[in-house]
Order: sequence, then C-alpha cells, then structure tokens
Amino acid sequence: MSQQNSKSAIVSANGCGCLVLLMGIGVIGAIALPSFLNASNKPMISEAKQYVGSMNRAQQALFIEKSAFATSVDALGIEIKTETTNYKYSVRATKQTAFNYGLSKKPELKSYVGGVFVIRVKSNNGEDEMRTESILCSADKPGTIPPLPPQVHNGKLVCGTGTTKVTK
Repeated sequence: MSQQNSKSAIVSANGCGCLVLLMGIGVIGAIALPSFLNASNKPMISEAKQYVGSMNRAQQALFIEKSAFATSVDALGIEIKTETTNYKYSVRATKQTAFNYGLSKKPELKSYVGGVFVIRVKSNNGEDEMRTESILCSADKPGTIPPLPPQVHNGKLVCGTGTTKVTK
C-alpha cells in the first residue's frame, strides 16, 4: 500500500471516530438537557411554594388573632413582596375563606394557589368550634393563567380542577 493510501485510510478512520463521538455527545445532550432545564426552574418554583405556604400560615394566625383574614399581601404582615422576577402574589378573602396566589409571570413556570378555610367542628363537649384548615395547590401545567381555587368537598379540602395538592 502506498503512503498516500495509508494516510487516506487513517483520515477516514479518524473522521468516522469523530462522527461516532459527536453522535454520542448528541444523545447524552438530548437525555440530560430536559433534566438540566427542570433543575434550573427549581429555585423559582421553590420561591412560589414557600411564599404561598407562608401566606397560608399567616392567614391562619391572623384569623386566630382577629377572627378575620387579610385582604392584601401587605396586611399579612410577613414582608413578602407582591411581585418578584418570576411571580406576582395576591390575596382574595371573604369572611370564611382566603385564597393566596403565586401567579407565574413566565409561561414555563407553574402557578400556585393556597386556600385557608374556616371549618365548623364539634368539640368533645358537643359544642361547635371554629378552626382553620389550609391547602396548597400547584397548577398541573405551566402558564400565566390563575389556577382555580381549592374548595371544601364533603368536609375535605380539595384542589380545584387543573391543580394538584402540594405535599411536603
């Protein structure tokens, strides 16, 4: 075999090796990229879950103290910003319920809604007592549309349609 032919064979073998290497990198990238993108959203999602959970707890404490829910984020007294880079936070309250929202500002993030409900229960001595119960729900799909609020169904708190209960 001439020296020219052996150089061509070496170049062909190296070119084939590079192609296999590039294909391998592409396959690894296709597998790893979705996990990497989801991991980069976790701190943003954690913010919303923490904020709305804190808003729920503040509503419960406020109701115990004043027999009323806060009607604004500022009235909760927990120094949560009403808007961050990724979420807008708001409250909607009645005499018997408070809904706390963490609404995504970005289409790739899920929104959250918390609910605090006044529940009437019988005490051990048979008298009616009032207590509060709360639930935290996550939208099933990312987006900027407010999720449906939770509700009481057959005496139990349930997330609204299109949302799922967040467990700790």
